[in-house]
Amino acid sequence: MNTLIEFARTHLELFLRIVAVAQFSLVIANLFIGRILNFKPDIDRMSPLVRDVFIIHSWFITITLAIWTVLTWRFAHEMANAPTELSRWLCWAMAGFWGIRCAAQWLHYSPVHWRGIPSRTFLHWLFFLGYGAWTVVYALAATA
Repeated sequence: MNTLIEFARTHLELFLRIVAVAQFSLVIANLFIGRILNFKPDIDRMSPLVRDVFIIHSWFITITLAIWTVLTWRFAHEMANAPTELSRWLCWAMAGFWGIRCAAQWLHYSPVHWRGIPSRTFLHWLFFLGYGAWTVVYALAATA
């Protein structure tokens, strides 16, 4: 285990850049998630206030993720090799966010949405493991 942590710390800048690319792919996916999951009929049934809040929250989550992507890519070297107090706080915040999101993958989403459907089961596990990996990478950067 110690060797694995040492390996991760040695390649932390690379792992941060991989996380940035993965987050960017999630930003792009978020732009199309409504069409992919056919949100329109459900959104149309919402009250105007709930619909507006849902849409604004969706956009701002995507914008926040895009900002984190750019910050991670731009400052990966500093986060990995010469962390400041600010970068440590940011990394802890991102580790906390992705850790909570990782837990929500099991604690919030009903298995009805994915169990028995191979493609959705694959995506469920991919997101769970991906968010978990991002949590670890940011936590390692926060403690660098």
